[in-house]
Amino acid sequence: MKYKPIIIVSGEPYSTFLEIFYKIFNSTFYKNYKIPIILIGSKNIIEMQMKKMKYSCKINLIKEDEIKKIKLKNNKINLIDVKLNFKKPFGKITNKSFKYINECFNIGINIMKKKVGFALINGPISKKHFLQGKYNGITEYLSNKTCKKNEEVMLIYNKLLSVCPITTHIPLKNVSKQISSNKILKKIIKIDKFYKNNLKKVPKFAVTGLNPHCESNFKNSEEDKIIKPAIAKAQKKNLKVEGPFSADTLFIKNNLKKFDVVIGMYHDQVITPLKTLYNFNAINITLGLPFIRISPDHGTNNQMLGKKKSNPSSLKEALIFLKKIK
Repeated sequence: MKYKPIIIVSGEPYSTFLEIFYKIFNSTFYKNYKIPIILIGSKNIIEMQMKKMKYSCKINLIKEDEIKKIKLKNNKINLIDVKLNFKKPFGKITNKSFKYINECFNIGINIMKKKVGFALINGPISKKHFLQGKYNGITEYLSNKTCKKNEEVMLIYNKLLSVCPITTHIPLKNVSKQISSNKILKKIIKIDKFYKNNLKKVPKFAVTGLNPHCESNFKNSEEDKIIKPAIAKAQKKNLKVEGPFSADTLFIKNNLKKFDVVIGMYHDQVITPLKTLYNFNAINITLGLPFIRISPDHGTNNQMLGKKKSNPSSLKEALIFLKKIK
């Protein structure tokens, strides 16, 4: 096998991800894609959805232990079938798919641990129904399953600008309690290493404050006691880091020309402006795992299921990125 395959966990069965995958599969881009791809998911759901949406994709069923032995091509969907006995191709997201999604992830992680796969991509998951309050997000779920708890870094990557929230899917009232100088520094170091090793680039970082305008009406603000010390420590390590900047003006285009990565204190502080600037032309990369993990930067979008209107650009960006670093 010339290239190790990309492993794709299809995620929530009642999301638009499979529709997006069909669109990519039937594209000229995919026909010219050299890296083999293996999808992990339900043959039952795939065939029912294809029939309803009038897509035509041939399926090549394979087993986990056959990956090294067989020749994989992208003229068929290379599928590891995980049983899911839903009777309808479209429906509402419920807790019933927990066991199925967990099994898909277990197979994908096992393949990656054996170093048979090149990278792991997963389709969107309903945090409410799958995680059930046990983890803040799939990033933390995967770090726990790979024994890398607290080592994970969420990097939302775009070739023009990437962002990293220090805290992920937690209530705003808890953000100030969950940020620390050490946490900020560790994430900057890991992102810097990732850029240098995979993109052959020395990244320039901007760090946001937490409070509006990086100010507060009390002494010892988070900017003074946490964020500024983290920036100073990073600069002592010769990392290209500046800040703290007020988030309300940082994302003006003239400012962004100076930086490659924005480090923010909470999820929506940096992800909202990134999606406003680049829509779905970004991917969610988890650093700190034993393998490369990417998630297209869109949700389950259950209300659009079956309407054939979903945008496949984020999955395409993920595949373009992996081809770039192979």
